[in-house]
Amino acid sequence: MSEFILYPAIDMRGGKCVRLLQGDYNQETVYGDSPFDMAKQFAEAGAKWIHMVDLDGAKAGERVNHQHVVRVANELQVSVQIGGGIRNEEDVAFYLEEGVNRVILGSAAISNPEFVVKMLRKYGSQIAIGIDARDGYVATEGWLNTSEIEASELAEKLGNEGAETFIFTDISKDGTLKGPNTEAIGELAGLTGKNVIASGGVSSLDDLAALKADHRGIGGAIIGKALYTGRFTLQEALEKVK
Repeated sequence: MSEFILYPAIDMRGGKCVRLLQGDYNQETVYGDSPFDMAKQFAEAGAKWIHMVDLDGAKAGERVNHQHVVRVANELQVSVQIGGGIRNEEDVAFYLEEGVNRVILGSAAISNPEFVVKMLRKYGSQIAIGIDARDGYVATEGWLNTSEIEASELAEKLGNEGAETFIFTDISKDGTLKGPNTEAIGELAGLTGKNVIASGGVSSLDDLAALKADHRGIGGAIIGKALYTGRFTLQEALEKVK
């Protein structure tokens, strides 16, 4: 049984740490003025990985908050994965050369599949595929549009092209603290046999225990709002999934 990894999340907008409710840019809560300080707290609490999202970048289609990501990758003893606004090879190479461990390609997987396959062949396990789904279908461009492609179909295709890690977000659950869609995540893990990370909806230590216990082998979970609203601490969460 491989280790179940927790990824505390830092979503950046305007250089601050924020959370959006269900991906809605009009429903934002600011939780901190410094992404670096937040990452440092997570690292000191025992995090091995930190999940960072450039929300401005996702909307603009280019890197915006990258300096914060690079600083975390270089100055803290944690692994970092970054998503948001990564649309070309220059962006992917920039982050990996600057010491980031894994780059997440999301909307690009639908709008430019050739690019994604090329990046998988070149960078292998340093690329993660972010699949944001609404009712089983893939949503793109910062969650504003829903495509005609089923999440499971996209994951299978890209898994065959060498994708090792998938980050699965059920948009209807994100930022709601209503519990993750364990069934859909487990199904994806079982179908692909890859490292599938759950994102969205984790509200309690029991949610984490259920994800870890799923017989299909879910690889980890991204935790955001539950940490920021004090549902549990990162130490408690790490203890729970040990």
